[in-house]
Amino acid sequence: MLEERKLALQPEEIHELNSELEDRSPQEILEYAVNKIEKIAFACSFGAEDVVIVDMLSRIKPDTSVFYLDTDVLFPETYDVRNRMVEKYNLNLIAYRPLLTLEKQAEQYGESLWQVDPNQCCSLRKVEPLQRALCELDAWITGIRREQAPTRANAGVVEIDRKFGLIKWNPLAKWTNKQVWDYIIAHQVPYNVLHDKGYPSIGCIHCTRAVKPGEDLRAGRWSNFEKTECGLHQ
Repeated sequence: MLEERKLALQPEEIHELNSELEDRSPQEILEYAVNKIEKIAFACSFGAEDVVIVDMLSRIKPDTSVFYLDTDVLFPETYDVRNRMVEKYNLNLIAYRPLLTLEKQAEQYGESLWQVDPNQCCSLRKVEPLQRALCELDAWITGIRREQAPTRANAGVVEIDRKFGLIKWNPLAKWTNKQVWDYIIAHQVPYNVLHDKGYPSIGCIHCTRAVKPGEDLRAGRWSNFEKTECGLHQ
């Protein structure tokens, strides 16, 4: 896909920007991104990091496009925080849903695909919808942080997303979990109440559990499989 699309930023520009922006605040990084690239959007999962970014964008450029992936198996608490965010920030959210309903997926792939082949399930219910969301964009903003998992430890503030063929901005890349929560508390940002019940990372109902003391922040995702990412950031 990378070869088919003209990138909004070239590798040498990205290298320079990472050096320039590494020590800047997330707000400064976001401001630069939304003013630098016209066709940009924020992919919101309504986790702690993402509600922080929504709040920041509301203060920087409130009309920034925000979308989310509705897999049809999100937690009720996730839909609740979605509704609270829409009300507080007057968000014009765009929802991208899978092409297959859960019933059609069961007919084609069998019942409870997430238990048999979670990679295939994520591909159908997350990756393909994201491809549709990104196809007309030059860049997207994410809430990933280096501290979250080894797979994210080398995330740049800005980087080429070679999987989807565009630019990816990670304004919270260097932030710690404490900094995220300090911001939420200081600015009274709505958040998913599951975070208070041992869920630092929240995905779909069937593939997310609370983490135990001392476990990795993403240990509750696909805990019965050797899988740590859904395919959106690989």
